[in-house]
Amino acid sequence: MSVDERESLAEGSLISHLVELRNRLLRAVIAIGILFVPCALYSNELFTLVATPLIEKMPVGTSMIATSVVSPFMAPLKLSLFIALFLAMPYVLYQAWAFVAPGLYKHEKHFAVPLVVSSIALFYAGAAFAHFVVFPLMFAFLTTTAPSGVQVMTDIANYLDFVLLLYFAFGIAFEIPVATVLLASTGMVRIDTMAKNRGYVMLGIFVVAAFLTPPDAISQSFMAVPMYLLYEIGIIMSRLLLKRRQAQ
Repeated sequence: MSVDERESLAEGSLISHLVELRNRLLRAVIAIGILFVPCALYSNELFTLVATPLIEKMPVGTSMIATSVVSPFMAPLKLSLFIALFLAMPYVLYQAWAFVAPGLYKHEKHFAVPLVVSSIALFYAGAAFAHFVVFPLMFAFLTTTAPSGVQVMTDIANYLDFVLLLYFAFGIAFEIPVATVLLASTGMVRIDTMAKNRGYVMLGIFVVAAFLTPPDAISQSFMAVPMYLLYEIGIIMSRLLLKRRQAQ
């Protein structure tokens, strides 16, 4: 095969990959757009649902406020977009998987499929844990710490940015077992090393939790303790995976 033929083949292969990537991205965007329409129609109800953990803990006679003219419209609409992305994430990840899968070996596919599925499930579990467990306790504490003469009235746009950050933070935090298994399976970090450095890991987890949560020990602990437990679960799963490989 001549040099010109090889270059033509490589160029054709690159173009076909770019076309495939475009099609996958387009399908993901369309899926998000389809889910965004019903979310936008019920955007106010969805915002009320997300704001319930704070509304239930606010002092009697107070309510959330909007300090910007467009906040009553834009904040629920922004939430609708994030909820659409949140709901479409399995399909979006499937499109990414369908693009990458043809280039993987058979054993890599068998390893990647449960890893992707567990990553999605753990992210949803982290967001649900934040909404149903962390937020009620955190807001019950924060709304009672206001000094005398200060009325608690939270802006809806600031509240939305705050809870979206925590949803994302807890979702990522719950991915620790997946990250631990990946590090162990690829040989980047030995399991014995991860187990021996538990103290440093715990310290680092509490430092990260301190940056991602409000400045109170309750919120920090509610994020750090599950993260450390998930780290231990990741070590156990890594040991089981290693034993299985050795047996095979």
